[in-house]
Amino acid sequence: MPTPITLETIRSAPKVLLHDHLDGGLRAATVIDLAHEYGYEDLPTTDVAELAEWFIGSADSGSLVRYLETFAHTVGVMQTREALVRVASECAQDLAADGVVYAEVRFAPELHVTQGLKLEEVVQAVLDGFAAGSRVAELAGTPIVVRALLTAMRHAARSREIAELAVTFRDDGVAGFDIAGAEAGFPPTRHLDAFEYLRRENAHFTIHAGEAFGLPSIWEALQWCGADRLGHGVRIVDDITLAADGSARLGRLAQYVRDKRIPLEMAPTSNIQTGAAESYLSHPIGVLADLRFRVTVNTDNRLMSGCTMSSEMAALVEAFGYGWEDLRWFTVNAMKSAFLPFDERLALIDGVIKPGYEALLA
Repeated sequence: MPTPITLETIRSAPKVLLHDHLDGGLRAATVIDLAHEYGYEDLPTTDVAELAEWFIGSADSGSLVRYLETFAHTVGVMQTREALVRVASECAQDLAADGVVYAEVRFAPELHVTQGLKLEEVVQAVLDGFAAGSRVAELAGTPIVVRALLTAMRHAARSREIAELAVTFRDDGVAGFDIAGAEAGFPPTRHLDAFEYLRRENAHFTIHAGEAFGLPSIWEALQWCGADRLGHGVRIVDDITLAADGSARLGRLAQYVRDKRIPLEMAPTSNIQTGAAESYLSHPIGVLADLRFRVTVNTDNRLMSGCTMSSEMAALVEAFGYGWEDLRWFTVNAMKSAFLPFDERLALIDGVIKPGYEALLA
């Protein structure tokens, strides 16, 4: 008999995470510790439970802009090498304890330089933290591979500089590049120079698109900028017409995304918080999975959403009645889509992911 699907048993299943923000996944207790250590005085409370609830409540506004405002506090305490190493190490440990076997965690180096760190020092600190946390996880019997994605802020003008940094560190643990921030008014084509540089350098990149803005954002990210993956991509559902009999007609952009197997980095809880979806049951992930788009499940910001990879999968199980085969499909989708050499992806799929799910299905 297959193992019953519960939050605990999902936690034991191997999982792959492609879309997780370092500054959105701190432990609430760590935010308070670092604020005290470095003299950051703007926290709304120094009670751990209250602060955790404050982040979730403030992020749960239905507005991406309001959601992003909560990051002032986490970024505010991540301005030294020691803080960055600690946060990155704890990130790796927390993901591993949740059963994540491969993760790409993104952060914006330009947001961590207010106390004098250079961009290169920010990146090295985070990579050192991931390595330290991975060693702890290995000793705990929960091995994990963690790689970084370097993010440029779409409202700023440092994307080419950050792209060059991603190429410089790509043999040292940086998997690729990303742009993030408010979509409306800041189209991805503002950073075309960075994307053209990355393509010339044979480098990987994903673009936040189709979260709070619609199909034009997705179209630009793919057809002008050449994104390998779409961060969220929820609004691709706007190019799909569902008939009363359950059949679907795909527009040209949706057809292209599905035909090209372009990965969608979907994060249901975050999307509900920002107003990109009304509920788990109505989240486009259900339709897109049924139509066999390359859908992946992600956390986005574990602190602000009060979630883990296991809780995200459990919510989808409850909403759509998914079984272990479906969770395995999401996981293999993500591993296929990782910015990792093919042989290493295959080794994780065949050596870790499939055996893990086979044991749960037995």
